[in-house]
Amino acid sequence: MLAALKRYPHTVRLLLLTTFTLTVARALTLPYLVVYLADNFQLPISQIGLLIGGALIIASLLSLYGGHLVDTVRNHTLVSASTLLFALAFVAAVVSESALLFFLCLVLINLALAVVDIAAKAGFCALLPVEARAEVFAIKYTLSNVGYAAGPLLGVAMLELDDHMPFIASALLGLGMCLAYWRLGDRDLQASAPDKPAAGFGQVALGLARDRRLVYFTLGGVLSAVVFGQFTAYLSQYLVVTSSPTEAARLVGYLVTTNAVTVIALQYLIGRRISRQHLMPWLLAGMALFIAGLLGFSLAGSVLAWCLAMLVFTLGEIIVIPAEYMFIDLIAPEHLRGVYYGAQNLSNLGAALGPVMVGFALVHLWPGAIFYLLVLSVLLAGVFYGLGTRKK
Repeated sequence: MLAALKRYPHTVRLLLLTTFTLTVARALTLPYLVVYLADNFQLPISQIGLLIGGALIIASLLSLYGGHLVDTVRNHTLVSASTLLFALAFVAAVVSESALLFFLCLVLINLALAVVDIAAKAGFCALLPVEARAEVFAIKYTLSNVGYAAGPLLGVAMLELDDHMPFIASALLGLGMCLAYWRLGDRDLQASAPDKPAAGFGQVALGLARDRRLVYFTLGGVLSAVVFGQFTAYLSQYLVVTSSPTEAARLVGYLVTTNAVTVIALQYLIGRRISRQHLMPWLLAGMALFIAGLLGFSLAGSVLAWCLAMLVFTLGEIIVIPAEYMFIDLIAPEHLRGVYYGAQNLSNLGAALGPVMVGFALVHLWPGAIFYLLVLSVLLAGVFYGLGTRKK
């Protein structure tokens, strides 16, 4: 992976560094966010879940327009502005005295991170040949998982100093990255083709809705994100119902570690081999691994069995996510890469839906039914992926 990084243009390395730094900054506050909201705003757990999930949903919807900005605004300007917004939103979150203002800050944090992420993916496609893109997507996802693994650990350590410290550190990281990108970023980089006239967002959105391949693939992405987007949340829900909160926390800790280690160890090795010519076979393999992992969860009776099932499940995640990136790269017109990646970002809606669906099922069905519902979601995702990968 280091050898590949050395081969890349300076701007590609800077985009990877920017997305990694913002991921770490976002992850610093994750372990304490629920407690912070409960302590500072005296919110019940149900309202906290609505606040956090609602912020993610709104940011995901707005990221479609963010993708349009990626296509119409210079990369240097947009990434610099987004990282600055990211930093200022964390500052505002620290000083906010109302839950509504904190909610708006969360929306802006999630939106800024999404816009930078879309700008990075579109930038990779503009700077690298087709055959090098699977590798850079694999590196990006590996770094993201390193960030989400390291960030919470650093955040918990900072809490020993002050309960606002993770937010302040996140703001400083965002500001530092803003200054670095403003100073070192490529001022001439434009994700879209410069010779194409810029269309209005309404016209672009209508064009997206008419692209059946994109619509089918986005639906597949939403359904697959139901399964892997917030797996820790729905597994925690299941384990709390079937065991005890203490046992659930202990087992989820093992599962998160298994997932993180597997992704960090294997994402680059597997992800770089995914090609645009064989996307559907790769996606089918990923779907099959998801199903095997879910069935393993339903049958697991020991810590070892749970971890083995998580290993299989994570292999599916390792394949599906880079394959989704590659598909968007395949179908997106050169001047609309940003908004196409913005549409792909709508899969976060599935991540928000997963815990809601599982919570409903745990109330009205037997606990193990959740895994069969999730298998059904995988199967439906596979159908939509198949429709999306068919040529027009």
